[in-house]
Amino acid sequence: MSRIHLFELEDQSWFPVFLRNYGTDFLQFLSNKTKMYKPVIPIIEKGIKHSKENRIIDLGSGGGGGLLWLNSELKKNHPDLKIHLTDYYPNIPAFEYTQQQSDNFEYSTKSVDAREVPKELKGFRTMFLSLHHFKPIDAHQILQNAVDSRSSIGVFEAQERSIPSLLAMFFSPITVLFTTPFIRPFKIGRILFTYLIPIVPLFVWWDGLVSSLRTYSVKEMQELVEQLENKDSFDWEINRIKSGPGIILYLLGTAKG
Repeated sequence: MSRIHLFELEDQSWFPVFLRNYGTDFLQFLSNKTKMYKPVIPIIEKGIKHSKENRIIDLGSGGGGGLLWLNSELKKNHPDLKIHLTDYYPNIPAFEYTQQQSDNFEYSTKSVDAREVPKELKGFRTMFLSLHHFKPIDAHQILQNAVDSRSSIGVFEAQERSIPSLLAMFFSPITVLFTTPFIRPFKIGRILFTYLIPIVPLFVWWDGLVSSLRTYSVKEMQELVEQLENKDSFDWEINRIKSGPGIILYLLGTAKG
């Protein structure tokens, strides 16, 4: 199945911020409750070790992804770990809520472009469920920026272009309906636009399907790396790993020396 770069609603500048936040809050809740990223903890720890800084710079954080649960696990071996959340469209209420749960979280209130990360944000760069938002030219620029700044980077996608993944996304509105009352921070608008005016389930359904169709395969991520200047200054690990009933595609680039 060829990669198809259709549009996602949450990527559109005209899409209401509060609806985008409801969508990213849902993804954050699901990631943490299902412990989706448990299999990639050793990969993340390898990235932290090679970055030589006990700090994660998370790009495209959305509502914080699965980082709340991951943080509790990572701190067992890295008690002084700091995690800095960023996004092109920062979900400030979600960032504040995440910080309230654990004081080792930091966040940028201003927009941060993953293609050109500010030099002062130093640490192991991570991207959870976000590389697929970028066209190849932009995805290449994200990786090139990491290489140019000698910042190790880990990319993790919890879906792929496959029938099982598409079927899971197709039924995502049902998951939204069941989980919405438990998502925090509580928002009356989330209830309204989920049950009375069901925009959130439909938005999550569409963006989920498109996410699967947009996801880079292992081969395509390898091709992105092959096009990088000074790619040999990094070690690259690109693969897929089982996570419960699903899979996670990942790319790990660590600076040599």
